[in-house]
Amino acid sequence: MQEKNYWNPYLAGVLLGLTLLAAFLVVGNGLGASALPKRSIALVTNEVAPEWTAQNTVMGSYVADGQHPLKNWLVIEVIGVILGGFIGAMSAGRFKTKVEKGPNISTRGRLAYALGGGVIMGYAAALARGCTSGQALSGGALLATGSWVFMLMVFAGGYAFAYLVRRQWI
Repeated sequence: MQEKNYWNPYLAGVLLGLTLLAAFLVVGNGLGASALPKRSIALVTNEVAPEWTAQNTVMGSYVADGQHPLKNWLVIEVIGVILGGFIGAMSAGRFKTKVEKGPNISTRGRLAYALGGGVIMGYAAALARGCTSGQALSGGALLATGSWVFMLMVFAGGYAFAYLVRRQWI
């Protein structure tokens, strides 16, 4: 079996921590990305139905006073995440089209699991008013009790659910 090239996890952790610190110092906010899909939806709905968007309790704040929904630091952050992922994959020699999966699941099945998990996480992030990165990294760095409880529950839920899907990976 061929050895997989990954970044050193300690170096990656230090770099992520420094990125979080820089975000707090430069922008005044922590990391998080769940608002970008909402801002993108606000952009589209504001073009199609501006009155509805302005009156919507969620979307209205993104277009209030004529502001552009994508004129926000999160847009720059997500662009940086995409570029960083590209640079990380290139530097580790892992930039290729491939579906990582276990021997007991088809590519279509793996993609269906990934899509389902992404939809659930996206919906949960909307309910929680923040994504995992915002809760865990930013909230955890601020020692917010709710963020620490959230992460303990994420790990507990992950371990519990892993038992149900483990045969897909072994």
